[in-house]
Amino acid sequence: MGEASKSSSFHPALAVTNIKSFIPITLEMEKVHYSSWAELFKIHATAYDVIQHILPPSEKDAAATPTIDKASWARLDAIVLQWIYGTISTDLLYTILEPGTTAKQAWDRLQDIFYDNKNSRAVDLETQFSTIKMQDFPNGSAYCQHIDAGRSNGECRSSGLE
Repeated sequence: MGEASKSSSFHPALAVTNIKSFIPITLEMEKVHYSSWAELFKIHATAYDVIQHILPPSEKDAAATPTIDKASWARLDAIVLQWIYGTISTDLLYTILEPGTTAKQAWDRLQDIFYDNKNSRAVDLETQFSTIKMQDFPNGSAYCQHIDAGRSNGECRSSGLE
């Protein structure tokens, strides 16, 4: 095998040395940025061709997806799992950390944590938002940033208040 065939088998995910430079958000329970964190993570996983480790392809897409050997899959899955662990808080890490976990299982646990918490979080946010007054902020942008910091869907950005 020549050098050209060796370089073509190098997977792009192996080149990522600092996940925090691509996903600058640390996912925490106290500061709910799950939607933003998940979107950045999915973009990164897509760019580095490992999205199937957290979001399995549809049957149609699975047929078109090239297969890789079991050892390579396990190595890439471990890398994606390291990315997940490296971008969440210590409390969340201890909550989802289990021996033998795959990247998909960790991804699903995080999603369950934040979506199961959605209803109680909504009540809490409603209480917080009812006490916020726009006159307490220097401009509409600061007001929206404060509100968006408490929400994960960025509705304020799409409302035209910025």
